[in-house]
Amino acid sequence: MHMPVTRDLSLHFEEVFDISRFRLALAGALLCLLALGTRGAHADDAAKPAEPAKPTAPSLTDVLTASGIDLHGYVDAAYSYLSGTGTFTSGVADRVFDTEPNSFNLGEATSNFDVTQAFVQYARGPLTIIGGKFVTLAGAEVINSTQDTNYSRSILFGYAIPFTHTGARLTYATSDQVTLIVGVNNGWDQLQDANKQKTAELGISFTPNKVFSLAVQGYSGVEQLSAGTFIGAGTHGVRSLVDAVGTYNASSQLTFILNVDWGQQENFTSLVDGTSIKAKWDGAAGYVNYQLNDQWRLSVRAEYFDDKDGYRTGVVQKWKEATLTLAYLPTKSIELRAEVRGDKSDSSVFVKDTTFFTGAPGAGISDNQFSAGLEAVYRF
Repeated sequence: MHMPVTRDLSLHFEEVFDISRFRLALAGALLCLLALGTRGAHADDAAKPAEPAKPTAPSLTDVLTASGIDLHGYVDAAYSYLSGTGTFTSGVADRVFDTEPNSFNLGEATSNFDVTQAFVQYARGPLTIIGGKFVTLAGAEVINSTQDTNYSRSILFGYAIPFTHTGARLTYATSDQVTLIVGVNNGWDQLQDANKQKTAELGISFTPNKVFSLAVQGYSGVEQLSAGTFIGAGTHGVRSLVDAVGTYNASSQLTFILNVDWGQQENFTSLVDGTSIKAKWDGAAGYVNYQLNDQWRLSVRAEYFDDKDGYRTGVVQKWKEATLTLAYLPTKSIELRAEVRGDKSDSSVFVKDTTFFTGAPGAGISDNQFSAGLEAVYRF
């Protein structure tokens, strides 16, 4: 019968004595005494249990990066308040993207899905060529909300310029200061061309120093005004646009931006007398962005848009707006924005009640509207 070691270790040691085991036991005893002495010197630490090792499982970003894949994106959630219905008396929406007033929004309310950009690229030295779908050169604001300073989009962004093009674009940097861009595409916001003619784009950017930069771009091509039963049918006419964006960095904290646009469309049916005219529109938007510190930013926007013939908004009007946005960045990946905005037209074109379109008595329209918005953006 064997005596369990765990029950009487000392008895077992005395019966089976060996010099090597004695040395090992002595060394073990000394180590125990040393450990006890150390623990006694740090009595406070003795009460703390040993922390388990933290798991080192890689994140999805780590796995993709190790595989040679970079994944970037953002989530944009917001709440919008609008004093009107969000439409003009023509039935055209008077806002772009924040089109669900008095509602919490996480993307579009519809089931529409759109790939903003998808193109192949060749780059060698100062030359870059892309083919596919890509964003327009025009405008101070972009579709990606993380690159804008205000929550709501400007009038010029929504009504003066296109969003995207499908075609080919060549960019050539002639020097560190000058870049030339030429391209040909299907037209304004067309994945598939509605006619056989193409639209040409030409752009130049000038950056003489870190303080000032200027970008000028132009578009011209035949665009469709009314749909037909097949490609090329309907009413068409040349549409042209000249857009310019100037940026002045007064300091590391203060930036001024000015955006101006001039556009025209041939063969538009006049809203006044029904004749075929060349419709024109123009506008200007000014921005002042001030970085208070690493976490707080203040942005002010004021703009004016003259839809001389009502081609872009469906009503002949001179439309103005002013926006104030306060942004807070608790971390590099999170940005919170609070905004107030006022819009004013020289005509009563903002619909306050949707019963206006039914002809119901008392349905209100106004020459102004007020909006407020809260936005949270998470980048990854």
